Amino acid sequence: MARFRLVQAFHFGDKRVKAGGVIVDTLANAQAGDVVFAAMSAATLPPGVVALDASATTMLNASRWAGVGFGAPSGRDSIDA
Repeated sequence: MARFRLVQAFHFGDKRVKAGGVIVDTLANAQAGDVVFAAMSAATLPPGVVALDASATTMLNASRWAGVGFGAPSGRDSIDA
């Protein structure tokens, strides 16, 4: 069960999540306003995420984004087109 805050927009399937939104891997882990990305794993983790819990930190450290710092949303990557 992992929760991530996005610092850039992310699109999957028919869902679009703006920068600042939260994606989770399971419905059981979701809080109000979170978007469930059931296919989320270390292999499918999108760029521009900040871990919000221990499970998310573990997943991020196992991903290709390990050690990559992401700053605050710039607006450029948060366009919801």
